[in-house]
Amino acid sequence: MSNVYDQATTALLLVDPYNDFLSPEGKSFSRAKEVADSVNLLEHLKEILNAVREANIQVFFVPHHRSEPDDFEDWIHPTPYQLLTKQRQVFAKGSWGGEFHPDFQPQKGDVMIKEHWASSGFANTDLDHQLKMHGVQKIIIIGMLANTCIEATARFGMELGYHVTLVKDATAAFSKEAMHAAHEINGPTFAHAILTTEELLAVL
Repeated sequence: MSNVYDQATTALLLVDPYNDFLSPEGKSFSRAKEVADSVNLLEHLKEILNAVREANIQVFFVPHHRSEPDDFEDWIHPTPYQLLTKQRQVFAKGSWGGEFHPDFQPQKGDVMIKEHWASSGFANTDLDHQLKMHGVQKIIIIGMLANTCIEATARFGMELGYHVTLVKDATAAFSKEAMHAAHEINGPTFAHAILTTEELLAVL
């Protein structure tokens, strides 16, 4: 399948654009800052979102579960990562950190997907159903983090039959090693295209 992004069958998945990730005062901002700055993350996210809207491509917000103090108390198998998120109350419900960054606010016509509890935006949410109901065959995935929610969502999407595009400078991770693994080692095993923002904008 060629990398042609028809507006009727393409969707942009914007994953976890929370203040806690993208704003300097965010709880997880400092952990991703070095990598985010190195790829000019915020500017690229804005460029892609603007270009997609101008092209009339459907935007889907794919948010992580917003933390609450009693999360996972009765769970059999919470992961260490989930428990750490609970402890730190990253993306806390009702908090500024759990709000979307000011530059990435939903607009009329955008689709808000149910929050995912772990990494995949597909698992235990309505993402697959919503994409199918909108006639989507190709998904462009941007946001946070490259080696967790972006990778898990993209892998799951490929398994469900979607054409998957990663944008390697429209995401970030907590280390350069994690970014390298996401795009140079793991990404080629499931993504149909791994582009830069410039390359994506040229074909939209």
